[in-house]
Amino acid sequence: MFSKAMNCKTCLDAFPNLLFEPAAPANSAARAHIAACSVCAREFASFQATLSLLDSWQAPAVSPYFDQKLSVRLREAQSASPAGWFERLRARLLFNTGRHLRPALAGALALALVAGGGSFGIATFQHPRPVEASAAVNDLQLLDKNEQTLQQVDQLLQDNAPAADSGAASPQI
Repeated sequence: MFSKAMNCKTCLDAFPNLLFEPAAPANSAARAHIAACSVCAREFASFQATLSLLDSWQAPAVSPYFDQKLSVRLREAQSASPAGWFERLRARLLFNTGRHLRPALAGALALALVAGGGSFGIATFQHPRPVEASAAVNDLQLLDKNEQTLQQVDQLLQDNAPAADSGAASPQI
């Protein structure tokens, strides 16, 4: 079993165990250090004296009229009107339980969540983009939809055909 060397710091950490569980076997190294170190022995004796003093202390008896006097003073403090609006606000916050603020705080939180969620939703929403067709696809769609364009193309093809069929040779120079 691994045990570290006892020094003043580790002995001071073991004081609560020594005070509240003196018969525990894990306290043997701390007891040996206290027997060898006068500083730790004085500190341990001081802790023992404090605990024995706390054990002998008795709480004073409460006056039989304490509750009545306290409630009278609280009523006087609550009924006294503060001087200005800031003092009234301060008194309201000090003497109330805060239940009147809960609906307002819940509403403000809901509004913040809706505003934050809405702005996040709008920012991340993907707008559909129109698909852009290539020039060749646009030309083919134009040819399919426009009969006049087809007629013009046919007319141009017919105009070029007789010159190629005539076989007329161009004059040579």
